[in-house]
Amino acid sequence: MKAFVRAIAVMISLGMANVTIVQADGTAAASGYHLLHKYKLGGDGAWDYLVADATAHRVFISRSSHVMVVDSETGAVVGDIPDTPGVHGIALAPDLGRGFTSNGRGGNVTIFDLKTLKAIGQAKVGDNPDAILFDPASKRVFAFNGRSKDATAIDAATGEVAGTIPLGGKPEFGVADGNGRVYVNIEDKSEVVEIDSKKLAVSNRWSLAPGEEPSGLAMDVKNRRLFSGCGNEKIAVMNADNGKLITTLPIGRGVDACGFDPGTGFAFASNGGDGTLTVVHEDSPDAFTVAENVATQRGARTMTLDPTTHQVFVVTADFESPPAATKDNPRPRAAMVPGSFTLLVYGK
Repeated sequence: MKAFVRAIAVMISLGMANVTIVQADGTAAASGYHLLHKYKLGGDGAWDYLVADATAHRVFISRSSHVMVVDSETGAVVGDIPDTPGVHGIALAPDLGRGFTSNGRGGNVTIFDLKTLKAIGQAKVGDNPDAILFDPASKRVFAFNGRSKDATAIDAATGEVAGTIPLGGKPEFGVADGNGRVYVNIEDKSEVVEIDSKKLAVSNRWSLAPGEEPSGLAMDVKNRRLFSGCGNEKIAVMNADNGKLITTLPIGRGVDACGFDPGTGFAFASNGGDGTLTVVHEDSPDAFTVAENVATQRGARTMTLDPTTHQVFVVTADFESPPAATKDNPRPRAAMVPGSFTLLVYGK
């Protein structure tokens, strides 16, 4: 044991801090992530995606018909972006000073100024835009349209639509590698589709089996690894260059978002069904270990992370008891307790 401790000390002294300690039973040591802050935000509306602006220390949170903007350091609500009907996601283009929201009910994207938070334009996209991202290589924003099963590309500087890409299935979350490739999960086909962001064409389509119904997606850009959070309680790790499935690992129930922190080598899956945050360590580009499942709160299904502070943000609320099931509504949803919407911050 003393030799083991000395070896760990040597690795730390050599700057090898990004090391997972494996215990005697073969499992990884705990990640150290725990609840740092709990901010009760209140406000109206359900929620979907959220995104952190590390430079401005803000978190943008979609709230059904508007976007709530929160100071990530204090939990104070510092702004609001109204008139975003059915908003799902938010994409940021800091170099252009612009942000973008995907408005599911409106079938459009709102373009707003990152400093003033005022709307400066709008772009018409497909039917029920859900996830949205900014691709720095093409300087385009991609809105992934769930009902029309395609993606709309928008010139981020002008707001003009550059083209539409049929995807052959219902898209969920996407990521960009910064080098002209955009990846998106196809939920109803259990696939990952690769898009050439400059040619606006699908270049590859890869199966996630045994992963099913993928939603959240994250990427280790350096090592070319994709992390797909799947509805059958798995996170699938894929080689982004050839679509080879490297492994699947168990996660919690009800995942809807994933993240990857290049500074720590941790990937995350937020699981709203059982109120956990699964933390996976990238031991090497071909080896991955579940470090732990950190308790969050039921309903905390979406997340974002700040790579500068290594903090993870999830949102949820308290719920009333669900109404009795009926023939017309066999799975009634529980109503949110008014004023209970909360931002939870996790870190070391």
